[in-house]
Order: sequence, then structure tokens, then C-alpha cells
Amino acid sequence: MRSGIHPETRPVVFRDRAADALFLTRSTATASRTIVWEDGVTYPLIDVEVSSASHPFYTGTARVMDSAGRVERFERRYGRRATPRR
Repeated sequence: MRSGIHPETRPVVFRDRAADALFLTRSTATASRTIVWEDGVTYPLIDVEVSSASHPFYTGTARVMDSAGRVERFERRYGRRATPRR
């Protein structure tokens, strides 16, 4: 890496507001608030709305709709207008 062109990274705590989870990682982000971590050191604190702790894709809580239900809903809404081919 060339010196002097990369932003400075430092330890930062990210707090997921939806899952009330805390993550300590390195980041270039700046924060005005701080928090004392488990090791007794004070780190900048950044609040986020969604992280891997609360996002449905990562937690496996995403709704799954069966494809038959989608077909039935489509047919109820638009009906069968096409005639079957012979």
C-alpha cells in the first residue's frame, strides 16, 4: 500500500438498533458518541438500523410464500383468459 493516500482506520463499535446487538470492528467512520467496551476501553459508537443480526436474509426469518399460492392469487385476480392448446 502506498503511504499517505488511505484513510485512517480505527476500532469502532456499531450498535444495531433493531436487534440491540453490538459489533466491534475497524472502520474509517467518525462518531460523536462513545461507549465503554467489554475490555474497558472507550470506543466511538455508531448506531445502524440493520445489520447481520437483524436482517431477515441473514437471520433466516424471511417470509417464504409457496409458488402455488402465487399462481392461485394471480388466477383469482386476472382469471383464466387463455384457452388451452390442443
